[in-house]
Amino acid sequence: QVQLVESGGGLVQAGGSLRLSCAASGRTFGGNAMGWFRQVPGKEREIVAAISWGGRTIYYPRSVKGRFTISRVDANDTVYLQMNNLKPEDTAVYYCASGRGASFHEASVDEFDYWGQGTQVTVSS
Repeated sequence: QVQLVESGGGLVQAGGSLRLSCAASGRTFGGNAMGWFRQVPGKEREIVAAISWGGRTIYYPRSVKGRFTISRVDANDTVYLQMNNLKPEDTAVYYCASGRGASFHEASVDEFDYWGQGTQVTVSS
């Protein structure tokens, strides 16, 4: 079983940047897609970025495209989310997740089976 631990969250002003990291232990996530999701109270968890094994396929929803960048370093079992030009509406708990397979179809929550505990990102206006 894999354990995922996120870090790098915090408080930042609008227009600022943060880089989230997700480190795996217990089992490597080599061979699996990885994703970053976010959730605010009262709303469903939503995808913000997903990357296939090998990095050939990357997905961003329109809300973050051009501002967020996902990357992975499989040698270190780490996946990153670089977030630039942050907006107050990006405020949420961000979760790292390991995919059930090497790639994904819609990057939906159901396509990911292991989850981190989450890290809070707060963007002030």
